[in-house]
Amino acid sequence: MNGFNCLWGMLWCASCVWGADIFVSPAGNDSHAGTEELPMRSVEAAVRKAGEGARGKCQVILADGVYYLREPLALRPEHSGLTIRAQNQGRAVLSGAVPFSADWQPFRDGIMKASVPAGLEMDVLMVNGKPMHMARYPNHDPEARIFNGTSADADSPQRVARWKNPEGGFLHALHARMWGDMHFRITGKKGDSLVTEGGWQNNRPSPPHDRYKFVENIFEELDAPGEWYLDRRENVLYLYPEPGTDLSRAVVEAAGLPELVRLQGKEGAPVKNVTLRDLVLTGTRRTFMENREPLLRSDWTIFRSGAVLLRNTENCRILGCEFVHLGGNAVFVDGKNDRAQVRSCHIHEVGGNGVALVGDRSAYRGPRDYGEARGMALEKLDRTPGPKNGKFPSTCLVDDCLIWRTGLVEKQTAGVQISLARNITVRSCSIYEVPRAGINIGEGAFGGHVVEYCDVFDTVRETSDHGSFNSWGRDRYWAGDQMALSQDRNVVLLDCLQPNVLRTNRWRCDHGWDVDLDDGSSNYVICNNVMLSSGLKLREGFFRKVYNNIFVNNTLHPHVWFRESGDEFYSNIVFEDRYRQAGKMDFSPWGKNMDRNFVHAEGMKNTEKASGLAGQSGNDRRSIKGDALFVNPGKGDFSVRSSSPALKLGFRNFPMNRFGVRSPHLKALARTPDIPGTAGNSGKKGGTAPAAVQVRRLGAEVRVAEGEGDLSVFGLMPEDLGSALVVVKVQKDGPCSSAGIQPNDVLLTVDGRKVRGVKSLEQLLPPSGELKVTIRRNQENKNVAMQL
Repeated sequence: MNGFNCLWGMLWCASCVWGADIFVSPAGNDSHAGTEELPMRSVEAAVRKAGEGARGKCQVILADGVYYLREPLALRPEHSGLTIRAQNQGRAVLSGAVPFSADWQPFRDGIMKASVPAGLEMDVLMVNGKPMHMARYPNHDPEARIFNGTSADADSPQRVARWKNPEGGFLHALHARMWGDMHFRITGKKGDSLVTEGGWQNNRPSPPHDRYKFVENIFEELDAPGEWYLDRRENVLYLYPEPGTDLSRAVVEAAGLPELVRLQGKEGAPVKNVTLRDLVLTGTRRTFMENREPLLRSDWTIFRSGAVLLRNTENCRILGCEFVHLGGNAVFVDGKNDRAQVRSCHIHEVGGNGVALVGDRSAYRGPRDYGEARGMALEKLDRTPGPKNGKFPSTCLVDDCLIWRTGLVEKQTAGVQISLARNITVRSCSIYEVPRAGINIGEGAFGGHVVEYCDVFDTVRETSDHGSFNSWGRDRYWAGDQMALSQDRNVVLLDCLQPNVLRTNRWRCDHGWDVDLDDGSSNYVICNNVMLSSGLKLREGFFRKVYNNIFVNNTLHPHVWFRESGDEFYSNIVFEDRYRQAGKMDFSPWGKNMDRNFVHAEGMKNTEKASGLAGQSGNDRRSIKGDALFVNPGKGDFSVRSSSPALKLGFRNFPMNRFGVRSPHLKALARTPDIPGTAGNSGKKGGTAPAAVQVRRLGAEVRVAEGEGDLSVFGLMPEDLGSALVVVKVQKDGPCSSAGIQPNDVLLTVDGRKVRGVKSLEQLLPPSGELKVTIRRNQENKNVAMQL
């Protein structure tokens, strides 16, 4: 016995020297020394041990198996230099779930029930590693595009009347204009109406969408395989198992933790040089009700949390990890973090964002939200460039990551989200199957971001008016007509200190734009991109340089540009002899430089002037139309042959085989986008704005709202397209003029009845008298009185 104690003591001391490894195994014991022969059992104990004293570089090495965490691993400055890694890649699992055993008994209609421990936290229930669904209406449909199933009667009085006690349930809905989502906790009901709290998950609030909504965690809706309900008062769990499930042998887990690993430094004492490597991270709960902090004046709110949370760190790395079956964000880089890296990770089946890099709002010199922005005037603007402090991510890298099926719960999310950050590089990532943008930059603060060699597609699957890449520029200067003061345009550079660069990427969005620079996005360089579906939108903003890109079956969408925008668009290949203009741009020429662009017309023998481009832009004098002579467009190679006339306009080939992830194991898993056919689409003109029609009784000319351009410019709902009427001209002293209606207002309703085109409008107008008209102006509805 004495000899064993002596040996054990020697091993313990050996494990405490600087740089010694600590081994952990599900078969170990926390009283062990942590050697390979005598491993510890829990990761928490190993991490505490690693933080004892000055250990220098140290590794916590996890043997194969599942490690259920009772609390998040807390890595503090004393853990600097620590690596936590799997002994075998992908075989060590950190889980925030709690496994439990249950004595299952039949309830009714195939539903089983079991008593569970009192106080069991359960937001997500997993059976054999697969998440089940809270009892919901309508039932989960994997083929349904939005929320996997929605219904207009989800919260109707008739349905609510069926529920004895819906307290604890949830109502989930899209934003009324499909700009993201909102979620409500049901606190009870009054009569046949729900009482709820919530809806704060969008920075541009609206009522819930009247069709795209569903309810869950309602006992009376437990009627489909894969659904469950927990009666928290009686501590009884009800489960309708999927076919073939043997509950007596199943592994049943309840996800409870919001975070798994937290790297938490202090101001002046960051966590340094910590590495997480080759781990699987899973089993966190959903956090959608905690997502309520507005991000300046983007459309976003956030919850600063994730399966891995970094706060006040330097040179910390997440390498080769898999993030799967998480209720909230996968990785959140919060506030001051320098040179953080997320590399070669596989992120999928995630409720929130893939990787979010978000600074503290205290670093910003402009209004921190829409409330502070009210009454903002240019003459009172703080003109000090740059941030107030250093509380933001800087010089961070997201590289070689496969990110897909994120935003399963929260829809105002992205594969990679960047806000209040500087010099972030997103490189060689494959991102797809997401509800909104693949990559989103929330505002101009603080610029210097580079997105390169990425493959982003199958995006904006559940929302509207967005792109595979999306940005906003609602920075300290942005306020409606104030931004149109082009003589003061350099204010856009106060926050976007360096250009944001999108280069050598492939984009495809079938429900918006391939690349969408919205609302004042300024100071961008966009080059060497292939856009496969919906082209590029440049909404009002300044100093965008766009060159050497290929717009397959599409073109540039300039929206409400300013006369002195400083924008440049040259040496690009487009497939249409037109720009898809939206909004007022009644000046010429457009931009600083729009020329030497090539319009591809497949099979065209010679070249000719691109008269459509030139007629719109007032420039494009050297732009031409012809066959670009692509090498192999059917296989996605849009390089041009050496004899291509596009080369004479300055176009240069760029790599067509470097989009997306590089690692062989990720490349073998990754999808690639469908490559569209090009025959029959090339070089077309057409598609001009619908003709204006005079409505004499209103003293106005109007046109029907059509297309994604009108949807975006006026902030319409999808159902307004083809119905609502855009005012083009207003006759002096006519009814519209007297009512204060202006060009670019949109007529929505007359006396509460929806306008459905010109004929409908004329039928809605009474012979005389006063009527109430709802118009949309500056993306807000307004009621006006009109006298006929």
